[in-house]
Amino acid sequence: MSHGASMPATSCLKWLMSEAVTAIKPASGKGGLARWLISGPPLLYLIVFFAVPTLIMAFAAFRFPGDYGGLAPLFDETGALDLTLESFTPFFTDFIYTAIFLKSLLFAVITTLVCLTMAYPLALLIARSPQKWRNLLVLLVILPFWSNFLIRIYAWMILLGPQSALTRGLNAVLDVFGFEPVTLLYSAFAVIVGLVYVHLPFMVLPLYANLEKHDPALLDAAQDLGAGKWQTFWRVTFPLSLPGIYAGAALVFIPALGIFAVSDILGGTGGIMIGNVIKQQFLDSRDWPFGSVLSIMLTVAALAAAGFAALLARPRRRQHA
Repeated sequence: MSHGASMPATSCLKWLMSEAVTAIKPASGKGGLARWLISGPPLLYLIVFFAVPTLIMAFAAFRFPGDYGGLAPLFDETGALDLTLESFTPFFTDFIYTAIFLKSLLFAVITTLVCLTMAYPLALLIARSPQKWRNLLVLLVILPFWSNFLIRIYAWMILLGPQSALTRGLNAVLDVFGFEPVTLLYSAFAVIVGLVYVHLPFMVLPLYANLEKHDPALLDAAQDLGAGKWQTFWRVTFPLSLPGIYAGAALVFIPALGIFAVSDILGGTGGIMIGNVIKQQFLDSRDWPFGSVLSIMLTVAALAAAGFAALLARPRRRQHA
């Protein structure tokens, strides 16, 4: 279960390393050497611990399952490669796996939108605060990372439990208006709450890094030209913050799509995500080929999301007549 907690940090690391590689633009031979000295180790790390395992997993998807779990021998009795496509069949023919995959996509989208809605005002507040308060506010944002991931999720299990003050208070209000009591824990709502709580800092930090760099002279110029505060925000601040939004959306959506620890603890049977199914295939059912198929589908979705975010973040070239 602890592996589910490392997914956001891994995605964040990959994003930051890619940004570091593209940000270094050498102007000479020495600059090129400096670039490789800086970007070489993280690039090697990604190749060894991400690219190679991904290729191994992709190859395992075409293997037969072993008699007692795991993988069957790669070669049959005649010495020929023993490969198959049959592990792909359940994903495309059994609707339950497609439904769980689509539900995971929906959860990740909702998490991204909620995080953006909550993080943007907070990031703007930090960026517009006096310099002496910014470091403290950023520290408060990353403070949850100082405690264990699972402990934080179990804390939400207590907060959303049937005997918690939140649940009892909500049900008391619903009872006044004649509605049936609700159960917050072990529901899709609890999963969304946990996902938002875990990934909110990954949206705040890129937005803050972007908003902090905005030139105040642009805001002053817009107001001098007669723009109000809202018009200045929508015409100046928001367009300039789009790269930060795209970066934050990728850092939230990708790990939220594959995480399984949150849904394991808070979701119950109604909050199962594709990460839970993958974990079950590898650890419980021991059907490694089908688990690899599901992992490939998840990786393709994550790469598509990252590529889409990178495409949106590219500066648009204006066409001049």
